[in-house]
Amino acid sequence: MTTYNPAPQSGTRKAPAGAMKAYIASLTGTSLEYYDFAIYSVASALVFPKVFFPGNDEFVGLLLSFSAFAVGYLARPLGGVIFGRLGDKIGRKQVLFITLMVIGIATVLIGALPGYASIGVAAPIILVLLRLAQGIGVGGEWGGAVLLSSEFGDPKRRGFWSSAAQIGPPAGNLMANGVLAVLAATISTEAFLDWGWRVAFLASALLVVFGLVIRLKLEETPVFKAIKAQGDQPKAPIKEVFTKEPRALVAAALSRVCPDVLYALFTVFVAVYATKELGMTTGNVLSAILIGSAFQLVLIPAAGAVTDRFNRRLVYGLAAAGTALYIPLFFLMIQGRSVLMLTVGVVIGLAFHAFMYGPQAAYITEQFPARLRYAGSSLAYTLAGVIGGAVAPLIFTALYAATGNWFLIAAYLLTAAVVTIVGLALGRDPQPDEEERLLQDSSTPTAQAS
Repeated sequence: MTTYNPAPQSGTRKAPAGAMKAYIASLTGTSLEYYDFAIYSVASALVFPKVFFPGNDEFVGLLLSFSAFAVGYLARPLGGVIFGRLGDKIGRKQVLFITLMVIGIATVLIGALPGYASIGVAAPIILVLLRLAQGIGVGGEWGGAVLLSSEFGDPKRRGFWSSAAQIGPPAGNLMANGVLAVLAATISTEAFLDWGWRVAFLASALLVVFGLVIRLKLEETPVFKAIKAQGDQPKAPIKEVFTKEPRALVAAALSRVCPDVLYALFTVFVAVYATKELGMTTGNVLSAILIGSAFQLVLIPAAGAVTDRFNRRLVYGLAAAGTALYIPLFFLMIQGRSVLMLTVGVVIGLAFHAFMYGPQAAYITEQFPARLRYAGSSLAYTLAGVIGGAVAPLIFTALYAATGNWFLIAAYLLTAAVVTIVGLALGRDPQPDEEERLLQDSSTPTAQAS
């Protein structure tokens, strides 16, 4: 890795007045995404097999329900292509308004969708189509959300400003679990299966409205304004990414694998292992995950800020290497079946995740020139998600079922860490001067006249 030494912070360009508003607008969209993810996960396991896929075989209904869930992941690259292209051609703001509308409307419509008993086979078909729409929207949301916050902020502090989108997973998980906890405390299990789950989906409308109001009040990012002023929007951004930036695409995509796999371990598989192997309760595990998520609300932006002062790739790579070393220690820590050790172990594990995930948005976006950022970032993020987080729970389950222990799971994390470190080695360090020159050139009389 080459070394990048950022200039002292006192010399950096002051962030525009709209930077914090853009930060909140970015955070809102990704929080909605992971709120939906958590709610949909619960509903897929407990509700949808009965409401949308009824039949004599409960297991078949569960498989069909999880298949509908997977459609959302598979649709994300399509969303990355559609909206990534538009984001580099027409601007960040317009596309982000559309993606939030698509995600929000689809989520609310799922909450209002009649079941199989009311409209027959149309119910599961519409559910799959709505899940497809969610996935397409999410595929275009992340890249734009990152650019919205980072391109309003100081390019020499991109790690911090880009972290807005990365706070979405813990924030969304905490909100979803809060809604579920309120429903569990106020209504019966039968009522939740009947109508309570719909409340959880319909409640997302509040977050959508809040996000839309903020995004409507935002201007286009200064960076895209500069690109437009110079008439430098790409005509075929997707093609250019594949033909002119293949190394950047590979580097950005590989960097995402380890944090995705690690997050799946500590938010999904640890619940299976701790309950089935160690005999702990679901409440014990969920409490540990929620505490870890609460710490991440602070650690993720802090990690992004740290990489603004120290070499971003180095910090990211150390976190990946630390992950590989920590996983065996974590499994040894929890063999005593102590709830305290489980909680401490999950908090530490999610802290390692934060120090990769916090700077991840900045690292991915800065691999691409400004004129191709939306398309390049969206493609890298969504393609990596399919080979990383989407399949990780299935791989964990298969390895555990085949061996009955955690050794191969640790080896899987080691492999993921190596893949991410390779991605970091292939990538480039931040180049804030490129953006400074772009903004400066766009303000010249020649650029303004064009």
